[in-house]
Amino acid sequence: MKIQNYKKGEILFREGDPGDCMFDVYSGTVGVYSRYGTPEEKLLRKFYPDEYFGEMSLIDHAPRSATAVALEGETTVGLITEESFGEFFEKNPARVLMVMQHLSGNLRRRTNEYVQVCKEIHDLSEKEEQK
Repeated sequence: MKIQNYKKGEILFREGDPGDCMFDVYSGTVGVYSRYGTPEEKLLRKFYPDEYFGEMSLIDHAPRSATAVALEGETTVGLITEESFGEFFEKNPARVLMVMQHLSGNLRRRTNEYVQVCKEIHDLSEKEEQK
């Protein structure tokens, strides 16, 4: 696994960049933003030591959905690639379970949001039909 150090304000990756690894935070803090550097910029989440992010790109190699920025003077992360994931799994089985729980939680949240939006659309449609 490759170790990278970042200074405050340095960008780890940008929204739309190709993705092929996940990040394991060793020290410092990483902020993940949508529309970073624009007036619509929004901080989505902060990641602290012993947390990870970017796992979706490790799995599907899709472009990054957000921008990651080091928020502290010395932020250190491990880059986990497909090639190093097997070793990561063997050495850190509890962390791999955390990755799976995180993915499951995200999927559950998105599913609930989708169901809620569908319900709202359905309710609005019914109201319109009643008029």
